[in-house]
Amino acid sequence: MKLSKFLFPSPRGANANILVRLVVGGVFLNEGVLKFLDPAVNAAGRFAAIGIPAPEFFGPFVATVETLGGLLVIFGLASRLAALALFIDISVAIFSTKIPILLGRGYLGFSLMKVKNYGLLSMVHEARTDLAMWFGLLFLILAGPGRWSLDALRKGAGSAQ
Repeated sequence: MKLSKFLFPSPRGANANILVRLVVGGVFLNEGVLKFLDPAVNAAGRFAAIGIPAPEFFGPFVATVETLGGLLVIFGLASRLAALALFIDISVAIFSTKIPILLGRGYLGFSLMKVKNYGLLSMVHEARTDLAMWFGLLFLILAGPGRWSLDALRKGAGSAQ
């Protein structure tokens, strides 16, 4: 697949793809803005507590990826590239915060957050939003932004079907 076709795909998929874009993009936009508004709680401070290396760098970096990526997904502009960046973001979040809950201990330098129970069911409970975002992003990567997107409008087919 050519890079230009990946970044700006031909419009395909249902018009309802916009619903996935709005939900997934909205969640990431919100989380990114929160990281900028209160970095001690939501970004660098939290990253340091989790065990993310260089939290003063990665806090603002992740906030930027989530804010810009969320906006791009919402508007359907370079949506596959934005979804891929956010897919990596949420995969790291699951790996660093939810896998320790599954194991019931910290691992690879990532700390275990305090929850009532540990193991598979507790991890799935704690990861429910993360997993919904992960699958929503996977859908957007595979299906594209749909016909109601700036990618489709850019291709001249924003009003098709």
